[in-house]
Parts: sequence; structure tokens; C-alpha cells
Amino acid sequence: MVHLRTFPSVVAIPVRDEEDQIGGCLAALLGQTEPPDHIVLLINNTTDRSADIARAMAARARPAVHVIERRLSGTGANAGTARRLAMDAAAELVGLRGALLTTDADGRVPRHWVATNLAWLRRGMDAVCGKAAIDPVDEAAIPAHLIADDAAETRYTELLDEIDSLLDPRPHDPWPRHTHRSGASIAVGAAVYRAVGGVPAVPHGEDRALIAALDERDCKIRHDPALEVIVSGRLVGRAEGGMAATITRRMLVQDRWADDRLEAPEAAVRRTRLRMRARRIWAGHSGGDSLAAALGLSPEDLAVMMRRPWFGAAWAAIEAEAPGLRRAPIAMAELPEGVRQAERVLASLKSGTGGRLGSEAEQAEVMGWTR
Repeated sequence: MVHLRTFPSVVAIPVRDEEDQIGGCLAALLGQTEPPDHIVLLINNTTDRSADIARAMAARARPAVHVIERRLSGTGANAGTARRLAMDAAAELVGLRGALLTTDADGRVPRHWVATNLAWLRRGMDAVCGKAAIDPVDEAAIPAHLIADDAAETRYTELLDEIDSLLDPRPHDPWPRHTHRSGASIAVGAAVYRAVGGVPAVPHGEDRALIAALDERDCKIRHDPALEVIVSGRLVGRAEGGMAATITRRMLVQDRWADDRLEAPEAAVRRTRLRMRARRIWAGHSGGDSLAAALGLSPEDLAVMMRRPWFGAAWAAIEAEAPGLRRAPIAMAELPEGVRQAERVLASLKSGTGGRLGSEAEQAEVMGWTR
């Protein structure tokens, strides 16, 4: 176990036009039970007083607050670039033995946020993901039908994830856990961050892309449900494809499809069972030909994928190429029925019935799936 004094930490935050939020964000970080060694603010393309407010707070702050101002242009003027620059600057401060944490400029982290993230990293995790929750004041202004849609999507996501945790458990990330991979709360070891090449060069969705890169390297990622960061529920966001854009779009008309990671319960169970089989074969067990047939791949193509140095990379290649794993989206209007089906699946698995099922026909019959 690495002691706190030899495990330097830095929080990296991209900032753009956040004069109303940056003060609260910094105050929460400066009031931590175990403060970070450094805070890096990458203030980019800002037209308001964000930099002035940050510098005024930095002048009297402990720990050290580093205010970096950059003008991003062209294809680099986006949230992904800003997060990458902030994290790279943080990595330079702490070296390979340090810890990098990131949140959003409109986020207010709980007092134990740094301490909890560092505790997980000291226990052997490579990365930690927390949850993002909308400020209750802002949430009160969001139409009730959007809150109901979000609740159904959240419940369905939780059910599928718990089913996944039972069928293909990962000891480092047991239930309860969550599926958030939000820039509002990510921590990662600096050495691992460098090993995967840092934040991927994408214009948005850089938080998910970073965790996906860690997944492909078989990193131990803990999704801690106790880590919840409060973020604004504003309707005018700072990043393309962010939460604000989603809320605004859904206020006009309900999205036709739920999150693209979601699928019908039977498809989710099948995917998890195939991943479990693939994990065993990658580790040296037999059965590659039958798995290839189930995936719709040739045994030769599957064998090539299985030669990846990490199972995560092998599975990512399989998911990208296998016809048998193409996702069929689930409609928002179908989520209530999907929740009921997933609850039946989960109950069967917990009772032991689901774990003994063989063919998909048997599964459908016992678990009551509709097709």
C-alpha cells in the first residue's frame, strides 16, 4: 500500500464560461477531508470572468491552484481537447506514482471525494468512476415527463448491470456498482493514464473514451456508487453532446431510442454469456469453434482477435466485428416493459433458476421474455 504522502494527487478541470459555477466547484475541492496536492484549471475560450474568479481564489488557496489559459481553435476547440490538455498538465505535476482526478467546472464534489478515490487506487484499482447527479434546484425546473423518462432509463440500466454482475462477475467491481463514466468524477493512476496514451483525441465523449481505453487494457476499474458529484441541470451547456443538450432536446420531443448501450434483456444476457465464454477461451480453454459460430465469425478471425495481449482488447474487437453482437436499440416507449422483463430475469438468476438454463429457448420460456 502506498502512503498518502508518497502518492501525490492532482485534480484537473476544463473550464469554459463558468463564472457562475467555478467558485462553488473550487470551494468544494478546497474543503476536502484529504485535499489534493494540486488543482489544475484549463480555462479555454472563455468570454466571462471565470479566469478572474479562479485567480482570486488561487491567490489564497491551499492546495496550490494552477490556472492555465488557452485559446483553442479549429478542430481542437472542443471539450475533448480541453479535458485532455487539463489531464496532461496534471500528469506532468505528479509523475508516474501520482493520481489524476477530474471533474467538471459546474460540479460540486462531496467532502470525501478525493479521499475515497485515493483509497480505491491504493487498494489496487487502476481507475475509479463516480456518478453525476443533477442539482435538485435545477431538477425542479425540468418537466416531469423528462424526470420519468430518466428514471425508467436509469432503472433499466441498473437492472441490466446487476444481471451482468451475476453472470460474469468481476471481483474488483462487485455489486453494488453503477454504469456512469462521466467526466464529473474520474480518477486514474498517472502511470496507467500514460500507458493508454491519455485522453483519446475525440471532440466529445472523451470521458467514456478514456474508460473504454482502460477497459481494453484490462485495467481494474471500480464504479463506486458512493461517489456522487452534483452537477448543474442547465439547458445551455458548454460541450457538444453533453447533458444540457440532451435535456433541451428531450424537452422538445422524447428521444425515440434509449441510450445506445442498452438493449433488450435477452440480448443483454446473451452478450454477457458470450463474453464470459470468450474470457475463458482467451485464458486458454477450448471451445473457440462453437463460440465463433455463435458470434457469426470464422474460427480463423476469432483466433486472430484472441491473440490480443489483453482480453479487453480482444472483446472490443469481437464486439466491433461480430454479426451476432450487433446491438438492436430499445425504444424509450418500451422501457417500462423492458424494466418488467429485466426484473423477471434478475429474479430468476437470483433464485438460481436462470443460472442453470441452457438454450435460448429454455431461457425465454422460464424467464418469460417477449420477442
